[in-house]
Amino acid sequence: MEAELGDERQHFVESDPQAEPISSLPEPKPPLVVGLDGAYVHAARREPRKEGWFEVIVGKSINAAGEGKYVAFVHNDEKPKRRLYEALKSQGLEPGQPVSFFSDGEVTMRRLQLYLSPQSEHILDWFHVTMKLTVMNQMRKGMAGTEPVAWLGAVEQDLESLKWHLWNGNVDPALRLVDGLKTMLGGDGISSERQKLLRTIREFGNYIAANQAFIPDYGDRHRNGKRISTAFAESAVNQLVSRRMVKQQQMHWTERGAHLLLQVRAQVLNGDLRKAFGRWYPGMKARSEEPVRIVA
Repeated sequence: MEAELGDERQHFVESDPQAEPISSLPEPKPPLVVGLDGAYVHAARREPRKEGWFEVIVGKSINAAGEGKYVAFVHNDEKPKRRLYEALKSQGLEPGQPVSFFSDGEVTMRRLQLYLSPQSEHILDWFHVTMKLTVMNQMRKGMAGTEPVAWLGAVEQDLESLKWHLWNGNVDPALRLVDGLKTMLGGDGISSERQKLLRTIREFGNYIAANQAFIPDYGDRHRNGKRISTAFAESAVNQLVSRRMVKQQQMHWTERGAHLLLQVRAQVLNGDLRKAFGRWYPGMKARSEEPVRIVA
């Protein structure tokens, strides 16, 4: 399967300068939705008593009918765009078809999405935004009894206002609130708990500033029945990665071994593995459409 994969390119779906005007073309297909997420896998031990981790990227694309395709690879894969493009192509991606990309805003994810399709939108996943806000609020609650009640109430109010502004796509007021929180939390001789919350607030401000171009009006999208999060990509991580690589039966993997296993698992979940064997071995009989029950 690796040998059959085409070359990597920066662009895949491009506009044809000799094509008919857009006004004369038929209506494009409904949009595809793509969710991308990452997970960390135990690396094989290279030295005694030493171990590490490496990242794998998992994606799932969903068409208007709710049918999904999976794609997965290690972080340093040489053909990430090609793999994602082939998954979209297998779902009938056309040059004028819109694609909505959702991710957590990590740089690798963003580079993977950009330039893949000209008719695309790139959205910061609301789940990751609200998760970070929830963590900060829990840190504030943990300071009860060590900080003035009025001060804790003011921090809570600002965090709620920060969440409201981001929900409605108001990035500039949100960043001003972050600056205000940093001033409120700062000072000489502050407690270690306040220092941790201040550091988290600063990191969150940098996160929002770096992804402000990808923060829409989540409330408006939600009211209009549009997606705002990558919950479906989270389930893809569990299906492709977690059981054998992270959770109950975790093992230590080489990057190459994990990558190849992910290719096979994605093919199985996509229902394409038997088609691949059929190409390689034309004499194979087509599998019956009826489910086969194996009785031990």
